Amino acid sequence: MIKITLENKEYEFPEGITIMEILDHIGSCDKRITVGAIVNNRLADLTQQLDQDAEVRLLTINDEIGNRIYRRSLFMLMQKAVYDIFPDSTLLIEHSLSNGMYCEIYKDTPLVQKDLEKIKERMNEYVKMDLPIKKFFMDKETLKEYYLNRGFTDKADILNYIEGEKVPVYELDGSYDYFYYNMVPRTGILDRFDFHMHYPGFILLFPQRGEPYKVPQFIVQNKLANVFYEYEKWGEIIGVSNLSELNNIIERGKYHELVRIAESFHEKKIARIADAITEEHEKKRIILISGPSSSGKTTFAQRLIIQLRINGIKPVSISTDDYFVDREKTPRDENGNYDFEALQAIDLELFNEQLLELLQGKRVEIPFFNFHTGQREYKGNYIQVDEEHPIIIEGIHSLNDRLTEFIPDNNKYKIYISALTQINIDRHNRIPTTDIRLIRRLVRDSFFRNRPASKTLDFWPSVRKGEEKNVFPYQENADIMFSSALIYELAVLKKYAEPLLREIKENEKCYYQAQRLLELFYCFLPMGEEDIPRTSILKEFIGGSAFF
Repeated sequence: MIKITLENKEYEFPEGITIMEILDHIGSCDKRITVGAIVNNRLADLTQQLDQDAEVRLLTINDEIGNRIYRRSLFMLMQKAVYDIFPDSTLLIEHSLSNGMYCEIYKDTPLVQKDLEKIKERMNEYVKMDLPIKKFFMDKETLKEYYLNRGFTDKADILNYIEGEKVPVYELDGSYDYFYYNMVPRTGILDRFDFHMHYPGFILLFPQRGEPYKVPQFIVQNKLANVFYEYEKWGEIIGVSNLSELNNIIERGKYHELVRIAESFHEKKIARIADAITEEHEKKRIILISGPSSSGKTTFAQRLIIQLRINGIKPVSISTDDYFVDREKTPRDENGNYDFEALQAIDLELFNEQLLELLQGKRVEIPFFNFHTGQREYKGNYIQVDEEHPIIIEGIHSLNDRLTEFIPDNNKYKIYISALTQINIDRHNRIPTTDIRLIRRLVRDSFFRNRPASKTLDFWPSVRKGEEKNVFPYQENADIMFSSALIYELAVLKKYAEPLLREIKENEKCYYQAQRLLELFYCFLPMGEEDIPRTSILKEFIGGSAFF
C-alpha cells in the first residue's frame, strides 16, 4: 500500500493505482474539468500509475497549466480530424487570439465555412466515441520516419535537437504526435469547443479560466490580429517561420545578419510610432504606454524618447508609481494582501489634477513614493512643460481610461506593447507569449534583483492574475501595438535561464514549472550575443543596456 495526500486528506491505495482510479474512488472532483495533476511537484497525466507515497495536486481548466493541457489536447483532436478530411493539407496552429487560437489550413482549395463544419462534426464524433489518448515512448528515428512520410519536415528536424533515443509521444486512433504538454486521458473530455471563421484562417474557441463549462464568444481583436499577421509575414520574408529554420541559421553561424535585421525592424517600427505622434503632437499631449510584465516597456519608452527628440520633440516622463496612496490606504486582495496592482492603489484624483495643470503650462511638484516607508513624499521635483513637451506615462493601467478620466481622449496617444510570439516550435506546437515574458523575468530578477528563479516562479501566478484583470481587457484601446519579441531571443536567453532553472530542487512546488521550461529550451541551439546592440530591448533583461 502507498499513502496519497490529495486535497489535504490522506488515503491508502494499492501500489500501481492510477490517478484516474483514485478520482473514481474519492468521487469529489468534477471529471469534466480535471485534466491533469502535479505529483510530487512533477506534471503528470491522469493515467499515470503511482508506485510510491505521493502528494497529488489536481489540475483543472481553471488553472493556467490545466487550461493549456485542455487546449493542447484539443489541438491533437483537431489535427486528427483535419488530416482525416483533408489528408494532403497542412495545418498550422499559430497564436492566441480572441478567446481561442488562430490556425490556418493550406490545401488545394481555399478554406470555407463548410470545411470548418466538417472538421467540427468529425471532432464531435471522436468525442462521442471517447477514445483513449495514450502516452508512450517511441524510438526517435521511428517517429522521425513517421513525420517525414507525412511531410512534417519541421517536426522531424526538431527531433535532431532532443536528447535521448526515445521521446514521449501521444497516440489517438493511430495518429501520433509529440506535444510539449501533457494530454487529457480520453477524447470524451474535449466536448467544449467551437470554430469561428477568421480569414484566411479560423479561430479554435475553447473554455477560458473561470468558466470551464462554457465555450466563449469570439471577440473582435483586429489590432492584435494585424500585429500577429505583420510579424508572421515578416518571418516568412527573412526565412525564419519556425524553430528548425532558426536552428539551421545558428548552426551555420549565419545569425549575425538576422540580429541586425530584427533590431532594425524594431527601430523602424518605433520611428514610425514617433512620426505618428509628431504629426499630432499639438493635440496628442499625453503618451500612454501599457503592457504586461517583462514586455520591455522601459526600454521601449527610452527608444521612443530618442526618436521623438530626433523629430524635435522633447518629452518628459511621469511614473504612476509615484502616485501610490499611502500604504495604509492601499486596497487588499481576497487573501488580505496589499494589492499594489489595483487601480485604486493610485491616487487618481491627484494624478489627473496634476496632468491637467501640466497641460495648462503650470509648474507642478511631482511626488515621490517611498517604498520603504510606504508614504508619499515631496522632494522639490518640479516640472513644467509647454506644447513642445508631451508627457509619457508608462504603467499597467495606462490604457484604462479611468487612469486619465479627466483628460480628453483626443489629447491621448495610446501604445500597447507585449512580447507577441514570432516563432513556433513546429506547425502544431506554439511558444506562448506568456512563457517568453516569464523567461525574460527569470533572468532579469536574477541579474538585477538577486531573486532566485523559484521566487519568480512562485510569484508569477499573482503577476498573471493582475495582467488578466488590469492589462489585457484594455489592449484593444491602443492606437497602436508594438511587439517587443525578437525572433532570436530564446536562443540567447537559453544560456542564462537554464542554469537558473536547474537550481530548482525536486522538493520545491515550482519544480514542475522549471522542468517544463527546460524542456522548451532543449529544442533551441544557443546563440552568441556579440551583435546585439546596447539599445536592444533584450539588454533590459540580460544586462548591458544603454539605458540602465
